[in-house]
Amino acid sequence: MLDRIDFALLSLLRKNARLPNKELAEHAGIAPSTAFERVRRLLSTGTIQGFHAEISPAAIGIQLQAMVSVRLARHSRGQLDSFHRHLASLPEVLAFYHVAGADDFLVHVGVRDSNHLRDLALEAFTERPEVAHIETRLIFEFRRNPELPDYAGRVT
Repeated sequence: MLDRIDFALLSLLRKNARLPNKELAEHAGIAPSTAFERVRRLLSTGTIQGFHAEISPAAIGIQLQAMVSVRLARHSRGQLDSFHRHLASLPEVLAFYHVAGADDFLVHVGVRDSNHLRDLALEAFTERPEVAHIETRLIFEFRRNPELPDYAGRVT
């Protein structure tokens, strides 16, 4: 279970994963050695799953983003695994979610332009035998929330 210090460290790292250990410790009100050991433990237990850079889409040529809803024709383990591997292999896929409801997947894609999006929809989705239906929604803006919800019932 996470305590208030773990939660403080996670909140600080969520907002700035490049925060130096000394500053991290200072903001959390603990010694630098304690901060270092706590972060190391959070990594080893899988609580922290990685550190990532937020990259400007335009800087890498992404001019258009969309969320593609995908409905599968069948729901066998083999088809799900195959579709997971397929999505993970596409450079245009920024993230994907296996969801419950009318659709089976939500796929966040980044492309050069509308022609690229059309070609991706045709080649990467509608031509797949396991796909029954897709629906595409353009994304006008994306922002990540740096705040963490606290549902773990941490000890204070």
